[in-house]
Amino acid sequence: MTAPTPRRALLAVVLAAATAATVPGGRASAAGAGAGAGAGAGAGAGPEPMTPAPTAKAETEAEAPTPTEATGGAPRKTVDNRFWYSYAHWTAGLHQGTTAIGGARPGLEIKTPTGRREYADPHTGKKSTWEYAVWTSPVHTSTVPATEAIASWNARTPAGTWIQTELRGTYTDGTATPWYVMGRWASGDGDIRRTSVDGQTDGKSTVWTDTLAVDAPASGLRIKDWRLRLTLYRKPGASRGPTVWLAGAMVSDVPDRFSVPATTAAGGVHELKVPRYSQETHAGQYPEYDNGGEAWCSPTSSQMIIEFWGRRASATSVAWVKKGYADPQVCHAARSTYDAAYKGCGNWPFNAAYAATYRQLAGVVTRLGSLADLETLVRAGVPVITSQSFTAEELTGAGYGTAGHLMTVIGFTATGDVIANDPNSADNTAVRRVYRRREFENNWLRTKRHNAAGKVVSGTGGVCYLYGPIRPSAGQIAALRSVGVL
Repeated sequence: MTAPTPRRALLAVVLAAATAATVPGGRASAAGAGAGAGAGAGAGAGPEPMTPAPTAKAETEAEAPTPTEATGGAPRKTVDNRFWYSYAHWTAGLHQGTTAIGGARPGLEIKTPTGRREYADPHTGKKSTWEYAVWTSPVHTSTVPATEAIASWNARTPAGTWIQTELRGTYTDGTATPWYVMGRWASGDGDIRRTSVDGQTDGKSTVWTDTLAVDAPASGLRIKDWRLRLTLYRKPGASRGPTVWLAGAMVSDVPDRFSVPATTAAGGVHELKVPRYSQETHAGQYPEYDNGGEAWCSPTSSQMIIEFWGRRASATSVAWVKKGYADPQVCHAARSTYDAAYKGCGNWPFNAAYAATYRQLAGVVTRLGSLADLETLVRAGVPVITSQSFTAEELTGAGYGTAGHLMTVIGFTATGDVIANDPNSADNTAVRRVYRRREFENNWLRTKRHNAAGKVVSGTGGVCYLYGPIRPSAGQIAALRSVGVL
């Protein structure tokens, strides 16, 4: 989760680090929008996500209808995704010391470093010199002039390496944003502290942890196109550096809304066998990572899906966890997603990047447009991690309210109610919940809501994480295409 973004639009798991043949051109589009990092637990589990003042709606203001085409037809497209992951993708763009690699999982690596740079880690005070190479993507003209952008990346960063992802957009007024840092990332924490970068703004847009947001959407200003810049770092003289398998972004323009239209259930019971883990099992453990397990909804949900796909944390990776702690892999997930600037484990791209450190898994952040879209994915065998916020009265059976919480949708009942693995549960056996379809749908997809004090605050607008194998099944590819993700 991102602390301060209005609507956080992310998680588009392109479940496609597949091949260029699988997804021609490597583009994906989804209907939805939003923005932000994930909070973490149940009642009182953290502050309200901060929303830039211009996006807040007065409580007495009438709710805006969902924009439609001039003819009154289908809702307009609100999300556009573009990811690079094939060999052809990596050969494009501007190479400054980088090279494309082929094979079963194409990627980007350092060929010849173009320079050296000293990096003073703001979280440790440690200064180190690194050599680097840079790849800049082609310009992507979005099909959705956007108010928000969220980057995703999948990479391998062995000890002594790390990467930086930046995004630069062009506004509809013809001016350009700065190169905004969307993340400094390594899978481990021995060389640098994984971090977002606070305080980035040009007076027209601002980066809120993991989300770039236009400051005043009501002005009509939008981001019309954008490009990424990846900087790959390694220790001077090293023979190998990091490998980037996937990089891109999801941009969106989701309308402000306190409620969304109800969808009709597909019918028939369907439930995936997803492992169940409770964040509360880890209450009080490792408070240096987001004040302990009671705030670990995001990494706990991520670990459930990683294991659903048959991957497990190695004995070496969890060897640091105190003996006697249950489910040490969840502690490992928390440490591996912790954002030192945000001081939490809910940075959305960091969770997707963590999932992709497991063998042959890909992960991205995006938005979906409806609960019917989510149901299509689940029925195709793809569980989805959703981000939502609600008061205790707005989700029957939850027993708590939250300013931001991640849970895993694993199925649907015969009447269309949502079956979720909710990590904010007393123990692992209590994780499986059934939530009313209409309540879940509205809590997840709205962009505005009233909190327990009656104040207007932001909702996520359909943000979700998608994790899956780099080569999905034919049925999964069809489902992803049908909901606009591929």
